[in-house]
Amino acid sequence: MITIEEALYLVDNAIEPERLNSIQELILTQCWSGKTYLKIAEVSGYDSDYVRVVGSKLWKLLSLAFGEKITKNNFRSILRQKAKTTVVKSSIDRNTTPFELPNTPVPLNSALYVQRPVEIEAHREIAKPGALIAIKGAKQMGKTSLTMRISAFAKSQNYHIVRLNLFLAEDSVLNNLERLLRWFCTNVALQLGIKPSLCDYWNEDLGYKVSCTNYLQEHILSQLENPLVIILDEIHRLFDRTQISCEFLPLLRFWHEEGSNTPLWQKLRLVISYCTDTETCIRLNTYQSPFNVGLPIVLEEFSYEQVIELANRYKLDCTHPTIKSEQIKTLTQMTGGHPYLINLTFYHLVAKNADIERILCEAVTNTGIYRDHLRDRLVTLNYFPKLASAYKQVVQSLEAVTLDTIIAYELESMGLVKLIDNQTVPRCQLYKLYFRDRLR
Repeated sequence: MITIEEALYLVDNAIEPERLNSIQELILTQCWSGKTYLKIAEVSGYDSDYVRVVGSKLWKLLSLAFGEKITKNNFRSILRQKAKTTVVKSSIDRNTTPFELPNTPVPLNSALYVQRPVEIEAHREIAKPGALIAIKGAKQMGKTSLTMRISAFAKSQNYHIVRLNLFLAEDSVLNNLERLLRWFCTNVALQLGIKPSLCDYWNEDLGYKVSCTNYLQEHILSQLENPLVIILDEIHRLFDRTQISCEFLPLLRFWHEEGSNTPLWQKLRLVISYCTDTETCIRLNTYQSPFNVGLPIVLEEFSYEQVIELANRYKLDCTHPTIKSEQIKTLTQMTGGHPYLINLTFYHLVAKNADIERILCEAVTNTGIYRDHLRDRLVTLNYFPKLASAYKQVVQSLEAVTLDTIIAYELESMGLVKLIDNQTVPRCQLYKLYFRDRLR
């Protein structure tokens, strides 16, 4: 009998030089314990269809790697057979832990979730008529984990919940305003169990935005007794589609503002979540943007106190031999308190018996545990030479640097820098050390 950690080790070796991404690792881990795709979607916050598609591709990947057909039903037995003829590193021979992998949204029932003050604000806001919450943050800062909890709170108030992830919309949908609005309307209706009946409301003479607005008002909101919360994830997928974003995003704000004029629109509550790592600066008029009304939330790094709280949840209190309080301070300074990086570190200490000093010494190397996180940001920067050049100035300077206002804003939006008055400094020591020698 092998453990899931041993199974992951076998898979990692089989697919080299590729690596499982976070959703693939989540699916493999959860399927190992017998979870269905639907259950995985419920605990992770991903759409069930998306989980099913990723799962199907995962089994094909493993089939190619191992040279035989692997499915959701037989992968456990095949990996057990492979383990008999494969030498598994002794470091994997350890007691299993109840801790979740840190590179996925934190499940609702997880003991590892550290609540932030903004969550209480979000609960208050979503209860207001016509509410709009805009959640902004870099990758792996906890946006999905937060929206899952806003959704759970709304459900506890008997609100209707619709969750739309633009990652599931094809490019052909995102590049065409009519198709995007029809995709939006159809998904809202289907998730609510309402027959779409789009043809009854779609009128090209009135225009697509008016048709969509009439549909939402007459066909959806008028049928609901309780408030409707629509959560729009991955909305940054529209940012590089200027024409579409300049039509769709102001429409969200219009619906929000209708709540001040029309009682029916007070039922609608919007939560929009977007990642800033690949953000294209959107030139929206101040009075059109949905990002500066309602409750804007910017997810920041953990404070030192929150890092201590998380360490305790991992049972890594200051008396634990694995890590000392001074090392927690060093870790917080190195990572800037980045939630994912802190979680990743604690996970390796507990689940993989790693040594904190070695983790810190290897932090900026290509073999350290932070390598994937850092490499992703390096790839993004290299797509934008002006940003890469400016950031190189920042990380190589011994003092704060004065940059062009827009470039400084974009680097801040990507989570790479902090702005102090009119000057720019690296977000954390880890970024400074890693990027100063790698940027072209």
